[in-house]
Amino acid sequence: MTVDLAALRRNFQRIASIANPARVAGVVKADAYGLGAIQVAGTLLGAGCKDFFVAHAEEAVALRPHLPSGAQLFVLNGLLPGAEAVCASAAVTPVINSLTQLHRWRARARVERRRLPAVLQFDTGMSRLGFAPAERAAVRMEIAQSPELEVLYVMSHLASADEPTRAQNVAQLAEMEKVAKEFAPLPVCFANSGGVLMGSDYHGSLVRPGIALYGGAPQLGVANPMEPVVSLSIAVVQTRRVPSGTMVGYSGTHLTSDCTRLATLCAGYADGLPRSLSGRGAVYFHGHRLPIVGRVSMDSMTVDISDLPDDALDLGSLVEVIGPHQTLEMLATDAGTISYEILTGLGSRFFKSYC
Repeated sequence: MTVDLAALRRNFQRIASIANPARVAGVVKADAYGLGAIQVAGTLLGAGCKDFFVAHAEEAVALRPHLPSGAQLFVLNGLLPGAEAVCASAAVTPVINSLTQLHRWRARARVERRRLPAVLQFDTGMSRLGFAPAERAAVRMEIAQSPELEVLYVMSHLASADEPTRAQNVAQLAEMEKVAKEFAPLPVCFANSGGVLMGSDYHGSLVRPGIALYGGAPQLGVANPMEPVVSLSIAVVQTRRVPSGTMVGYSGTHLTSDCTRLATLCAGYADGLPRSLSGRGAVYFHGHRLPIVGRVSMDSMTVDISDLPDDALDLGSLVEVIGPHQTLEMLATDAGTISYEILTGLGSRFFKSYC
């Protein structure tokens, strides 16, 4: 796996130019979508990023030593019981999603005898995380009575930003505007990758792109304005020629219809290449599409190389999984999933090269 940190930096700068004057945070949860949170965060820092989002407190604690003291580190899933002391000690800011979390964080601030930062998340229509509309009055009262807490942002999450014409986006924006009015003058954090491209009404004071930073398409059905960041190649471990009528892979799901040349590749679903690519997906070699035949196994897969010259591939030859001939989205489509799942699922067994 090659991670193009220069392209990552340019993607950040492009998003910053679109979102200006809003600040741009980097979403580096799930080890920066599998690309390496330490390396990615370092690159984003160099590009001017000062705000970072992870999903879990454990991710934040692991990343904190690699960030300067002035960088903000937010935990999207908020506080599980027992995490309050750890977050306070590590200078981590929880995204508070419930009154219980709010009460626990306020209690921790009293123990610490200092103000602790927080972000308040509100459910504006996704029904996943955040305070329900009926709780907003109680939250306002709690905050008014909580000088121990420094609320940095009110935020919510767009459920359909990858489909910009969906009415749900407009409905969520209207609800977020109500939240912003009720909690004025607190700044707003609202737009994810797709939301950044939907215009300044969605930006607020802080946007938090994820997939767009890593070269994934922020929206469906439109040209991807981001540069690719990830390329992936896997090696050939064996080639063979088989006659017509040969069964290939587990359960013999592929039956050759002619004399066929096959190559076995040394990666499978344990490496994040989904079993659903079986009989559907492909890899590439110098622009030639090599279809996956038979089932993707845990550690290997088989491709049809009959269209290549006999001496084109040998032990150790590399074929392209993600690169100039097959984008992340193309691979995800063949697997019947989304680019997020492919990217975050690519396993730790791949050697990563940063450039």
